[in-house]
Amino acid sequence: MSQMAMKISKLDNKKLLDLLNVAFAEEWLAYYQYWIGAHLAEGVLRHAVVKEFEEHAAEELEHAEKLAKRIAELGGTPLTNPNMFEKVAECKYEEPKNLHVSILLQQNLASERCAVARYQQICEMCEGNDYITFNMAREILAEEVEHEQEIDSYLTDIEVFREHFK
Repeated sequence: MSQMAMKISKLDNKKLLDLLNVAFAEEWLAYYQYWIGAHLAEGVLRHAVVKEFEEHAAEELEHAEKLAKRIAELGGTPLTNPNMFEKVAECKYEEPKNLHVSILLQQNLASERCAVARYQQICEMCEGNDYITFNMAREILAEEVEHEQEIDSYLTDIEVFREHFK
């Protein structure tokens, strides 16, 4: 950690680094969940959902990059072993066993809601104590909320489609 970062930080650095590594692991799992879903999705709205999954995967990877950079700036080390991702993450990866888009969307919706809670937690911890981490987490939080809304909209569209054809 830089001298100024140490001087201005009002947080338990270890606690913050641990939490950022939890988020880092979750972002990698979210990236993979979207990436694999984009390659395997089947069913109604597949083409639109695949495009959405590809966009979300790219954004989750960007989140992981931001977290890795911030962890390093704070004097920590991002998780270096991918085997640790599932052990450390509290937002869990769900293996896609049913490849229908509605199931994949539901799995990703649960992950996004967990991510929203994670970044809210980071914001609450950092607000007034670490403005740099707070601003990073706030930006990611906004994107996670957007992801959650987009996925929820797809699920609503699918339900409307089903009701229309009953």
